[in-house]
Amino acid sequence: MRNVIERVLNLLAFLLTTTKPATADEIRRTVAGYGGESDEAFRRMFERDKDLLRRLGIPIKTAPADRWQLEPGYVVSADEYRIPDPELDDEERAALWLAAQVVRIGGQPQGPDAILKLGGARTTTGVEPVGADLGADADLLASLYVATTERRLIDFTYRDRRRSLAPHGLGHRNGHWYVVGVEADSERVYRIDRMTGITVGDEEHAFERTPGLTVRGALARHPWETGAGAATTVTVRFDADVAWWAERRLEGRAGIRHTDGSVEVALEVNHLDAFLGWVLSFGEHAQVVDPPAVRDALVRRVEAVAV
Repeated sequence: MRNVIERVLNLLAFLLTTTKPATADEIRRTVAGYGGESDEAFRRMFERDKDLLRRLGIPIKTAPADRWQLEPGYVVSADEYRIPDPELDDEERAALWLAAQVVRIGGQPQGPDAILKLGGARTTTGVEPVGADLGADADLLASLYVATTERRLIDFTYRDRRRSLAPHGLGHRNGHWYVVGVEADSERVYRIDRMTGITVGDEEHAFERTPGLTVRGALARHPWETGAGAATTVTVRFDADVAWWAERRLEGRAGIRHTDGSVEVALEVNHLDAFLGWVLSFGEHAQVVDPPAVRDALVRRVEAVAV
């Protein structure tokens, strides 16, 4: 993955500095990362890299590379590549500087270069402000991002089971990164820091995206709400001590509040195993009222842990 990023950055740097449109053959000879490849391998790599840069909004243009206009060349206009000056005032630059300092990925603070290009920021004194660490390894997130954009399957181990996922997108919620996708025709959400042995498939366009599946929608649902097949309506009663917390975690789902302060809620469950684990997180303060089959499954889970 690091080699791909370096090659694409080398290509961008070359196209920004060349004085005339460069042919594919010139790029192959000049840009680090393309040498030693067969003609077909170079063609695939070059087309993929151009497509990636264009998806990032970088205007790669095609123009004649010679006076006879027989061979196409490629160039990136420096004027079109530069972002326009947003004309930030001192307060706006200071706010942007603060945001860049306190938000980080993988524990690494952002460098000042981008802020300086926007006109700098007011100098500050004292220690670095408290930061919001977005977690996760930057290289791993980059690999998963490429897998989602190029529709490559990913394999990984999650809770001692090897899985294969068609990734549709990445999302961040409550301090953790998640990958959203489809596994065995079912919508799935996995926490990235719990995934091990992650490998990204070599084949591009290995799957078709599922219409209507979005990262925002998937993260708004609970794990037990996703899965294939018909849902089971399960009624759960939460004691008064945890009723407020249950209502908060259920994000406003309507329930029946009893005179003793307890709350009874009917939930649609697709993934029973995930649901049982969620109920057990409340300990003895939550109980399945109906149906009996789910209540019995919960009892068996508790007994298995106790043994």
